[in-house]
Amino acid sequence: MVLYKIRGLTFSYPECEKYALQNINLEIKQGEFITVCGKSGCGKTTLLRHLKTVLTPHGERTGEILFKDTALENVDLRTQSSKIGYVLQSPDNQIVTDKVWHELAFGLESLGFDNTTIRLRVAEMASFFGIQGWFMKNVTELSGGQKQLLNLAAIMAMQPAVLILDEPTSQLDPIAATEFLDTVRKINQEIGTTIIITEHRLEEVFPMSDRVIVLDNGEIIGNDTPRNVGKKLKQSDHDMFASMPTPMQIYAGLDCDLQCPLTVRDGRNFLDSLLADKEIDEVACEDDSEYNDSEVVISLKDIWFKYEKNARDVVKDLSLEVKKGKIHAIVGGNGTGKTTTLSIISGINKPYRGKVKINNKEISRYSNKELFNCNLGVLPQNPQALFVKKTVERDLFEILNDQRISKEQKKEKIKNISELLEISDVLQMHPYDLSGGEQQRAAMAKVLLLDPEILLLDEPTKGMDNCFKNKLGEILRKLTSKGVTILIVSHDIEFCAKYADMCSLFFDGNIVTSGTPKKFFSGNSFYTTSANRMSRHIFKNAIVNEDVIKLCKQTLKKAIH
Repeated sequence: MVLYKIRGLTFSYPECEKYALQNINLEIKQGEFITVCGKSGCGKTTLLRHLKTVLTPHGERTGEILFKDTALENVDLRTQSSKIGYVLQSPDNQIVTDKVWHELAFGLESLGFDNTTIRLRVAEMASFFGIQGWFMKNVTELSGGQKQLLNLAAIMAMQPAVLILDEPTSQLDPIAATEFLDTVRKINQEIGTTIIITEHRLEEVFPMSDRVIVLDNGEIIGNDTPRNVGKKLKQSDHDMFASMPTPMQIYAGLDCDLQCPLTVRDGRNFLDSLLADKEIDEVACEDDSEYNDSEVVISLKDIWFKYEKNARDVVKDLSLEVKKGKIHAIVGGNGTGKTTTLSIISGINKPYRGKVKINNKEISRYSNKELFNCNLGVLPQNPQALFVKKTVERDLFEILNDQRISKEQKKEKIKNISELLEISDVLQMHPYDLSGGEQQRAAMAKVLLLDPEILLLDEPTKGMDNCFKNKLGEILRKLTSKGVTILIVSHDIEFCAKYADMCSLFFDGNIVTSGTPKKFFSGNSFYTTSANRMSRHIFKNAIVNEDVIKLCKQTLKKAIH
């Protein structure tokens, strides 16, 4: 049975010449698992929001969308509320009550179900999703992963026919993201719910999919099985191939006739077959020890912090040193204290014990103007917090208000940063109308316009496609070559492995281990890259795709000679 039929859907936002969606023709069948992917701003979220009328964006639209052979706008609100489930990017934007049990029951109460049915469905969902242990908790006490799971459970209690998920793991740590996506797969396989999901993290979700739909500039350029889509993108040398799962990228980097692997497990078998009976070159490359020779720019010594007098400590006896001209990445689970640490370094929160020093001077001795004028630049976790004007361009001009340079110089500066971060075509748009990745880039532009010597970046790659992540990594590397120091908090393991000079793991308010990426990631089982998990049984300290490809080529070349 066909659930959705989309015919000739074309859409543009108000006062925008460019189409957000162009001539979309698509059929989605009952029980399918569909992944929609594409570069930031390609129209993924816009397409998904058209699948439920209360979320459809304002603008000009042509074409039609049918839900079970009825025009979507003619499907009554009650049916849409119960049969079309929608999970947003940010878990906090969807939770409406104060208690976990009440959140699970809220949708059913709103639809007018009787108490017996509500209690039965809430109990069933709490058991299915493993929520019993925190059933009576306040939602404010939950981690990001728990909140997103609660959103999912509350929607599933209404027994929807289709579940639409818009980058649901963008704010989750790698372990929580994997658990969440495993639950989504279980819902599809065991209950038969149709899944339509957009994701930038394709490692986990790609192999789960029946079909992958690739969007580019509002048009569908791929609609096929995961393996065929990857093959087509590689053959056409499309930028989106950089977002394909690691096993596919490693396979593409090696010239062989074996079947293309999709999962890490397939990847291990592929390497075993490729290198069977070969003498292995084990080590990717030795560590660079330059890090320790640099001067300390950020120093935290014995830091203790809690948000309220009688609350628990969020940061516990933390000591940290960040060296000049280096990229230092902090990874770890949701709620471990990473973002709080950035707020302490920037002076927003003050510890009740310990010392924070910037350039060997205690932070309390800086005035705000001295601290943030060409010294410290901060990108918050929510980029919208930086936007204060009606267009991106005005927002960029606003940050330069205090700089004593001419209007022409300001224009030139904004032009250069817009081209660098690829936001030139969205300068006249309202910041809130941008996609998540575009908002992130616009916020980054605002921060970089201040020419900071120290950058504090909280989830800088959130919502970004892999293609632009690589460009961002090169931009950050260029900044460090000019002496800029960068401290990143991130759930993006692959990005940290590729571009950081030092990595630290946060757990329960403190750093439990630090090391150069090669040492750090090759020693972890879960907080490590797909390339490392795929190749660790053969190679030592290979942590990025390029490492594995290089070692395979060396091994095969040696076998020929």
